[in-house]
Amino acid sequence: MKKILFYLFFAVIVSCNNHNSHKQRAQFCSIEDSYNREVVLSHEPQRIISLSPGITEMVYLLHSEEKLVGVTDFCNFPEAAKKIDRVGGLNNFSIEQLLNLHPDLVLIGSIVQKEDVEKIESLQIPVIALKAEQHVADILHSIQLLGQILNQQDLAQEKIEIFQQKIDHYHLVVQHYTAAPTVCYMVGFGEGGDYVAPQNSHIHDIITLAGGKNIGLNLTGWSISREFLFKENPDFIFIRRENYEQFCTSFPYSELNAVKNHQVFPIESGWMDIVSPRMFLAIDYISELINH
Repeated sequence: MKKILFYLFFAVIVSCNNHNSHKQRAQFCSIEDSYNREVVLSHEPQRIISLSPGITEMVYLLHSEEKLVGVTDFCNFPEAAKKIDRVGGLNNFSIEQLLNLHPDLVLIGSIVQKEDVEKIESLQIPVIALKAEQHVADILHSIQLLGQILNQQDLAQEKIEIFQQKIDHYHLVVQHYTAAPTVCYMVGFGEGGDYVAPQNSHIHDIITLAGGKNIGLNLTGWSISREFLFKENPDFIFIRRENYEQFCTSFPYSELNAVKNHQVFPIESGWMDIVSPRMFLAIDYISELINH
């Protein structure tokens, strides 16, 4: 009888070990996301919903767009992304539409509310947060994480090395400039208030890496007074292409030196507003205009 019990006990242990071994083999990857949560994926995701324009762009960068089954209304780059099913806005997406697309993974940025994350996870759908980073160089970490998630580690590493070389080059070039012109990117203007980028932002990094001195260098928030804008009176102003004409022809902005000296330039909003590889296009564009 004792022998029988021993063999039964041994069989259970072996069975448990085999089961655990199988679970380990079934695990695709474990990710510590931007909210310091460990998310375990049991298999390589094949049906991904992206709730961030920046993440959508990086999925394309890593040649994994065939896995995207849903995106937000604001995911409009590259052009092909416009053809992917929409689930709504950045923070008011439709859970019902999301479920209809049968995702096996949802990728979110920093705008998605905690309660929405919990709601999605309660439906047994993994959620990984890759929140928008505050600095240009931080995008390298996002690409590295996406490389793991998309099973594109080699391509991700290749892109990381390219972008790191760009950042190193910018730092090297900027060292040779004698005096940096003052630069402003008008994040917002008009009746709703005036806004520029503070120091702890990726837009500040874009301006600095381009060789400019951001007028928001010493700010901690985005809102500024009209008096501050005219006191700084930046040498160069960059503004979203769609707002360029209105800004230049509206009083009192038309009285700024940059407007009078024709040193206001339109720029693609996606280059500045979205934390994505297109930030490097913004750096090159601004650098060419302010350092000629």
